[in-house]
Amino acid sequence: MIIDGMKHLLSGFAPLNHLGVIRVEGEDAVKFLQGQLTNDFALLGDAHARLAAFCSPKGRMQASFIGFRRGPAEVLLVCSLDLLATTLKRLSMFVMRAKAKLTDASADFKLYGLVGDAVAQAIDPAAAPWTRADQPGATAVALYPANGQPRALLLTPADAPAPTGPALDTDQWLWLEVQSGVATVSQPIFEALVPQMLNYESVGGVNFKKGCYPGQEIVARSQFRGTLKRRAYVAHADAAVQAGQEVFADTDPEQPCGVVVQSAPAPGGGFDAIVSMQIAAAGARLTAGAGGTALTLQPLPYALLEDI
Repeated sequence: MIIDGMKHLLSGFAPLNHLGVIRVEGEDAVKFLQGQLTNDFALLGDAHARLAAFCSPKGRMQASFIGFRRGPAEVLLVCSLDLLATTLKRLSMFVMRAKAKLTDASADFKLYGLVGDAVAQAIDPAAAPWTRADQPGATAVALYPANGQPRALLLTPADAPAPTGPALDTDQWLWLEVQSGVATVSQPIFEALVPQMLNYESVGGVNFKKGCYPGQEIVARSQFRGTLKRRAYVAHADAAVQAGQEVFADTDPEQPCGVVVQSAPAPGGGFDAIVSMQIAAAGARLTAGAGGTALTLQPLPYALLEDI
């Protein structure tokens, strides 16, 4: 059953210490990423960022990024900190003769999440998702709204002052991330899902017209041959759930039908979560864990693309 959640309006900024930054620099930086990620960086201009995934040869997501160019020979990739070292090592294995160098640049920057009235200090609150705006030394990226409110990612130099406005805690920001329905790949779901199982094709995370990248054939086949059986949903639970927990439906209680992707405490009590699960199970009674905490699906905050 799908229910509407109550509005819990938030405004301010939150430090995003659970995220890190990979710097890719060199003459072939953009060309290199073009051959590794699900989105098109070759056509990426200064006014936009990209949501993208790095996949295994089987099309399973090993990491996800918000990426943007800083000049013709530098790209910054924001990703989950718990996968940064692994991702940096794996991506570096493919550099070979390309003139590109990958480094962990997390210590050079601070990352903040802006919501509500605080967004206007960095970017137009009405900007479309993945729009980018630069200030001296800083970059803001418009994100998908959550709970009916505008949001943005802000990257500043490490020694720059914090944004102005009320300070939010990380759990409040993570709840908004869940409410947006746009998931970030983290360690508990490493290599568990293809991009469409997180609705990435519907939120600007996959370009089906670009050239090859690891797993490209699997991702394309899932899209165009009707083989996709799982989607991402937003759900509510009365008790704690966590990323990596299997999801079960009462129609087949012996076999998991999905997985919890990420979760956060809900302001009104309980937990909200993004779950990726079989489309056929959406009408069943769902639990996180076999016979565990009940999950109730909520309306997805964006439309799914029926045709590319």
